[in-house]
Amino acid sequence: MILPLSRPARFAVLAAAFGGLLFDGFELGLLPLASLSVSKDMLGAGYTATLGGDWFARYTAALMLGAAIGGIVLGSWGDRIGRARAMGVSILFYSVFAGLGARAQTQEQMLALRFLVGLGVGGVWPNAVAMVAECWPDQARPTLAGLMGAAINAGILILSQVAQIRSVTATSWRWLFELAALPALLGVAVIFFLPESPAWLNARQAPLSKKRAAPLRELFRAPLLKITLIGILLGSIPLIGAWAASKWMMPWADKIGGTTHVDYKAMTQGWWAAGAILGSIGGGHIASILGRRTSYFLISLGSLVLTLALFQLTAPLRPSFFPIVFAQGFVATLFFGWLPLYLPELFPTHVRATGSGISYNVGRFATAAGVLAAGFLFTALGGSYPAVGSLAALIYGLGMFAIWWAPETGKRGLQP
Repeated sequence: MILPLSRPARFAVLAAAFGGLLFDGFELGLLPLASLSVSKDMLGAGYTATLGGDWFARYTAALMLGAAIGGIVLGSWGDRIGRARAMGVSILFYSVFAGLGARAQTQEQMLALRFLVGLGVGGVWPNAVAMVAECWPDQARPTLAGLMGAAINAGILILSQVAQIRSVTATSWRWLFELAALPALLGVAVIFFLPESPAWLNARQAPLSKKRAAPLRELFRAPLLKITLIGILLGSIPLIGAWAASKWMMPWADKIGGTTHVDYKAMTQGWWAAGAILGSIGGGHIASILGRRTSYFLISLGSLVLTLALFQLTAPLRPSFFPIVFAQGFVATLFFGWLPLYLPELFPTHVRATGSGISYNVGRFATAAGVLAAGFLFTALGGSYPAVGSLAALIYGLGMFAIWWAPETGKRGLQP
């Protein structure tokens, strides 16, 4: 029987998980901020505003596809080789390939690198969330779930502030990708120095008579199949909403606001990320107070209303734009404090990282398809950011209905 971690060791786990997710957010925010600058540089005279939006959709879809695969594969590694080692490998993936983006010479090279970055981005989340959930007592989990969600958005906020200090333009963007390689140092430290989850170690030492089937196989057959499908649906809706809908605010802000303020896109990302940090922190607490199902319903409703308001009731450079961006960031990212609390509760210890990874990252397959569809819509609608953002926002309406098929896990907590 492996004893629980000491208090300093628990804080080391929390710091490593928070850091891994913070830099995860830095990578996620990179191309929404820099995509038009990258395209202007690489396409040269062939660049058009519509083509820039189309490449933004392609970059996002490649990242989401990589994250979906990485979340499943590296999430499964977390159940096989340990949460810490799988998380460290994931951090190395997104750092190294993001850094290589500074050497990209064509759009196609950058597209391939964004897919490889996505492998690491997807792998960090399930292992970090599972490890923190297992190493800390149940009463701390709503706060810790909020911190896990806030970490990603803190990375996006830091990125926005860095980009205001040194502008990202068509002639100056490669430095940002070089900076994104630095978290590789954290990945190495996690692999070699971070203590492993005692719950995983104890499950690993179970007698042979109690060994189960491979995690992926077990998740897709009774009795866990229904739970897995519910987790996938609930994890997919916020991701599709975030990337196929609200992220269009960034190139929209760059197109309109960038004509007079070169840093307007970074300012937009900063306002959104500030709201998102608060929303992520609050998501776990709201789920704890209102219940998992009621809170998800209300977050879905609020996200739908505010995303429509963002694209239909305001526009870049208007006085109301930044306040609505902040409010949309706050409400739509309540999901990302809710998910780290709820998803680990759905699955027993021996498949927790794999189950959480499947639930969160299979949604990225749907997100990749949704982003590509939104890109086609963007072109078909004549390059209208308000139109494509508003249509894609309707995915949040599905969340208002889907949640009522999910179990209420609040009184049960983590399964053994």
